[in-house]
Amino acid sequence: MIPIQLRRTLFRTRIKVCGMTRSGDVRLASELGADAIGFVFTGDGPRRVTPSQARTMRAAMAPLVDAVALFQDNELEEVREVVRLVRPSLLQFHGDERDSFCRGFGVPYLKAIPMGGKARAPTALELHREYPGAAGFIFDGNRSGEPGGGGKAFDWTRLPKDLTKPVLLAGGLKPGNVFDAVTTALPWGVDVSTGVESEPGIKDGERLRRFVEEVRRADCHVENDDP
Repeated sequence: MIPIQLRRTLFRTRIKVCGMTRSGDVRLASELGADAIGFVFTGDGPRRVTPSQARTMRAAMAPLVDAVALFQDNELEEVREVVRLVRPSLLQFHGDERDSFCRGFGVPYLKAIPMGGKARAPTALELHREYPGAAGFIFDGNRSGEPGGGGKAFDWTRLPKDLTKPVLLAGGLKPGNVFDAVTTALPWGVDVSTGVESEPGIKDGERLRRFVEEVRRADCHVENDDP
């Protein structure tokens, strides 16, 4: 993670809104200031979309907003089809995929790290060795083998130290706790799905607005505390 004294001049906390199923939600998130929109291509839940559906929703994204495609142990051809049709800016892998698989599509990727339960958190050295091609790491509240997006929070102080790549927080984030998450962990970005929904896959405009406001409030708080 980037030291606190560099945050003011280098960046603000990035916001990714995941599990999109409606173009209107995509448009609203973009207008409110989301930096990235996530589309789920794994599992059989209400947030899974087809490549053609995601392609349609991608057209509702504002300029300079990134499209992120989420997978978990998908077949090679499934990922290739999404890359071809949706043209995501980033891929996000939540399964047992190896680095060679993740970086084989010519698109930067994030590797999700499960932090649920009492399993030992990986060290920065272990992550850098296992996923040298990763553009960053997203730490989620699910257990190993469980799908992401379950809305489960974890102890943010368990994040590995000395990571030299961007860190994103996911799992159980919502308007009521994202301020504490940002000021505690100082992540490069936060990822929200269930915490801004009225029902699975359906985003709530007021919750989404409050979430963005709380992230920006946390950014200002950290800057004001900077010695």
